Amino acid sequence: MSRMLFANLAVENAAATRAFFDKLGFTFNDMFCDEGSACLEINEQTFVMLIEKPRFREFINDDICDTSTAREVLMCVSADSREAVDQLVDSAIAAGGSEWVTPGGQQGNEEMAGYSHSRAFRDLDNHVWEVMWMDVEAAAAQWAPEGDGAAQA
Repeated sequence: MSRMLFANLAVENAAATRAFFDKLGFTFNDMFCDEGSACLEINEQTFVMLIEKPRFREFINDDICDTSTAREVLMCVSADSREAVDQLVDSAIAAGGSEWVTPGGQQGNEEMAGYSHSRAFRDLDNHVWEVMWMDVEAAAAQWAPEGDGAAQA
């Protein structure tokens, strides 16, 4: 069975958030958008619902995470190349977001540097969006157990 995924994020202003992600080249499913929410389409099965805080509170029994001091989630989207990672993050910063750096000041994992590249940004509501490119075949060869034929390809 194939499942759809709807991640839900609380935002201050759905229209401003939609304009931000429009500038980054994302698309929206207007069937699920209204004046208080925007449905960011990642692909045909994956969506991020950007819901203004008053409406978001209708779905929860506890508090909304204060994204200026805590992380409730790290959203990660793929890119087609190293250059596309940099382009998307640079575009996010130019559109009003800010760069986010992992603890210790490094982007990504040093072990994976040969076959992947990642950076991250904070959107207008301080949600962290990681952007990652990976050469999956090189990663599989690197991480295959010794003696596995995949590592010897």
